[in-house]
Amino acid sequence: MSERSDSTPPPRRSTPPAADAKRGTPLPPRSSGSREPLVCPPPPADLPASDPGAQALIERARGLPTTARLDDAFFRSILDHLEDGVYVTDAARRVVFWNKAAERITGYRADEVVGLSCSQDILVHVDEHGAQLCGGPCPLAAALSSGDPHEQDVFLHHHDGHRVPVRVQVQPLRDDADRVVGALEVFRDNTNRLTELRKIEELKAFAYLDPVTGVGNRRYSELTLQARLDELRRYGWSFAVLFIDVDNFKTINDDFGHEVGDRVVRMVGRTLAGSLRTFDFLGRWGGDEFIAVVPMQLDSMLPPLADRCRALAEQSSLQAGGRTMHLTVSIGATMARASDTPEVLIARVDELMYQSKLAGRNRVTLTPARG
Repeated sequence: MSERSDSTPPPRRSTPPAADAKRGTPLPPRSSGSREPLVCPPPPADLPASDPGAQALIERARGLPTTARLDDAFFRSILDHLEDGVYVTDAARRVVFWNKAAERITGYRADEVVGLSCSQDILVHVDEHGAQLCGGPCPLAAALSSGDPHEQDVFLHHHDGHRVPVRVQVQPLRDDADRVVGALEVFRDNTNRLTELRKIEELKAFAYLDPVTGVGNRRYSELTLQARLDELRRYGWSFAVLFIDVDNFKTINDDFGHEVGDRVVRMVGRTLAGSLRTFDFLGRWGGDEFIAVVPMQLDSMLPPLADRCRALAEQSSLQAGGRTMHLTVSIGATMARASDTPEVLIARVDELMYQSKLAGRNRVTLTPARG
């Protein structure tokens, strides 16, 4: 292969004004370091040219110099190899380009979409609450109106009828006079991302929930105690704590095994959860011990609540080894004080529970009411 004998570059080839109409409209460079602008593919030949936005795209496509645009087939090939869906609209929001990934993510072929408005029973974006964005806070319409990029998490309408979660990013397209003549939208299937987020939420739940009973675990209980004490000192929001222990639990474990022991703990946990109000907190402190953290303004409200927990636990039972097992619990209960720490509060209520054990079990022991 021979080399050129001189270093003079060949003259640039110019393109007459009536250039091939299949060439595109230049987009703004993605960054200041871009050497060549991206090009917007032309609208279809039958796209109405009466609209100013469509006309601007057509005229710019016909008059663009060859040196300022990429080869149309090469350009389309690049976009068709992207994993993200890409489509381009004119100023009237009519679709003029639709890549292969857009077909895959939405189920709509390019020939079903090009020339139509994006809101004509195509994507019909809705937000997470199901509210339609077309005709309202649509990211593409916002980009065309403001001239600024927009992005949003939305759910698009798939050809088969279901909704697909996508992350939408819209970039307005401008002509030489800096007028917005269209927009480019890139969207990515967010299904995997949402699955990952759900998994994260599940892991968070596992980190704070007891796997046997489904109520809060020791860590969640400690965090809740500290948070309620902070609120008591800052806002004066009073609360009570109940420390609940299953009576004769060691005997149950020894006689029936740990599997039955877990069933007992699960039954007691569910019974206690049903005894409390929806805004009360119940956690498994460890083994057969539970704590309840209950917002409470009046000391007089604590005795009936604590006794309800005791009485409902007494009326619970399960079948094991051909026997019906009736269980009881011993409870200590106290109002929290602003001077308490979690450790001091737990020590006090644990001692009250122990007094219930010494007094014969299946009872509640409380601190004296505040004066």
